[in-house]
Amino acid sequence: MSLAEARPDAFLDYLAAQERKSFLRFITCGSVDDGKSTLIGRLLYESKLIFEDQLAAVERDSKRHGTTGEDIDLALLVDGLEAERQQGITIDVAYRFFATEKRKFIVADTPGHEQYTRNMATGASTADLAVLLVDARAGLQVQTRRHAYLVSLLGIRHVALAVNKIDLVEFSQARFDEIRDEFERFAAPFAFDGLVAIPISARYGDNVVTCSERTPWYDGPSLMTHLEAVEVVSDRAERPFRMPVQWVNRPNLDFRGFSGTVASGRVRRGDPVVVASSGRDARVARIVTMDGDVQDAIADEAVTIVLDREVDVSRGDVLVPPAHRPEVADQFAANIVWMAEEPLFPGRPYLLKIGTRTVTAQVTEIKHRTDVNTFDHLAAKELGLNEVGFCNVSLSAEVAFDAYETNRATGAFILIDRLSNATVGAGMIAFALRRATNIHWQALDVTKASRASMKGQKPAILWFTGLSGSGKSTIANLVERRLVAAGRHTYILDGDNVRHGLNRDLGFTDADRVENIRRVAEAAKLFVDAGMIVLVSFISPFRSERRMARELVEDGEFLEVHIDTPIEECRRRDPKGLYAKADAGRLKNFTGVDSPYEPPEHAEVVIDTTLGEAEEHAERLVAELRARGFID
Repeated sequence: MSLAEARPDAFLDYLAAQERKSFLRFITCGSVDDGKSTLIGRLLYESKLIFEDQLAAVERDSKRHGTTGEDIDLALLVDGLEAERQQGITIDVAYRFFATEKRKFIVADTPGHEQYTRNMATGASTADLAVLLVDARAGLQVQTRRHAYLVSLLGIRHVALAVNKIDLVEFSQARFDEIRDEFERFAAPFAFDGLVAIPISARYGDNVVTCSERTPWYDGPSLMTHLEAVEVVSDRAERPFRMPVQWVNRPNLDFRGFSGTVASGRVRRGDPVVVASSGRDARVARIVTMDGDVQDAIADEAVTIVLDREVDVSRGDVLVPPAHRPEVADQFAANIVWMAEEPLFPGRPYLLKIGTRTVTAQVTEIKHRTDVNTFDHLAAKELGLNEVGFCNVSLSAEVAFDAYETNRATGAFILIDRLSNATVGAGMIAFALRRATNIHWQALDVTKASRASMKGQKPAILWFTGLSGSGKSTIANLVERRLVAAGRHTYILDGDNVRHGLNRDLGFTDADRVENIRRVAEAAKLFVDAGMIVLVSFISPFRSERRMARELVEDGEFLEVHIDTPIEECRRRDPKGLYAKADAGRLKNFTGVDSPYEPPEHAEVVIDTTLGEAEEHAERLVAELRARGFID
């Protein structure tokens, strides 16, 4: 018979006691092999939260994958992936719940390897405290400094510096003091609200749960004592009310509510609210939950809000109080942690998700990249994996947000690759940019349709893409000659010609190639608006930028023409001698040799120039334009 069956009152009292306990989210971080997983395993073990069968399984696995000789390897309680156990490292973020008599905890074990810094940022995004481990033998490492910087950047204000493996330096007070003092000097600019240094041995338990007799010179708390006692005051409930709308709840004609999770603050029945983006106001008529109506709701509670009148509200809108509104803008400055192997390039379009809103975004400028060792601000044209930069971001539409330091819930966003849907970056908003508030679209009487009608044609972009030497310019030139002979209004934007003027300041790095195509795509859009047929002949190696060019114009106005000539044939032709120079190492960043080319996946027209003459391919393209209604 269970406790709930035998003594229901006692069981209810137990649940009530658990509910009353305070709650702490914390992460363990630091360099690889500093003992993060072992420390969490020790905390779970000492908290009596490991079942006998779990312990038996870990004992068995310790003989296969353990790193502690004959002793049980407590790190295996957390390192659940087979790759983690085989390599003896943490790869993924592992979350574990445990509780003591005084407090409940959720701990995130984050990876120490540099290539998994993105996982560490994920674990830190919801934490209130960071336990930063340092190997007493090795001292502060580059990754230790990087994690400390990210902890500060992500808004964690309390840090416990756990100097681990103190047993391997013979419990030396001098070594502990040296590491503590060095870290305090390093972390001084971060101005943490709380910083406590503790000498520990995660393997043997010294100063983890109880104070150790082997460090008589240390008179501070054990790590567990500190975690139970530290005052991490969450003021999210005291901040202004914010609720991003996740879903418009309309189960029938008589009910219309707006569902979401309260990001911060408190809302009560009768409170006035406004839609942040439009400013339309109403009052809260009902607050509905799964358990029925309630009088109020606070941060982290999922509710459905019913307003007292009809207001246009959609997914992605944010309900806020009229007296404490967030910023609403389509440009802002932000710190961005880059998480992808492919670098961040200014001008490349991404999807930006903030709250429940997703919009297209571009990083317009990288103001600087931060050196995590010296905190120097370095010039940068791109951000690589795990790098942090301060950037200007431009959006396709206005969004509501707060500065991250003011409200972590509404000041954070992620960047998503539009082709793979992978999360590639995480951002923390610093402030809105207001430089474009005095710029508006000028209404014009003459439209694109009227310009095209006057020319007797339908405007279009023929985007020729392919390797150098594939025949793009040759075929584009022949197509234009035939169109002009037929009385059509055309223009060619050729890669080499444009670099003599508009793009003469750009080189051939991946970042410059992205900007090169962005400018050309905008120029091509202007020709389309003029009612013309514009032929764009560029290598344009990246799918993302070609997709961006397509999306600048209306559906049906963009034809991608893939000149799919094999690279062997391009090398044989080599009309400018570029392949020979690239192969000899005298020409860097050459597409197809040491810079990638991403072939189109769904081009409207594919041409292999080894099959037929250029004139035949040009005739085929003119026929394609006629069949699609661009010309008569």
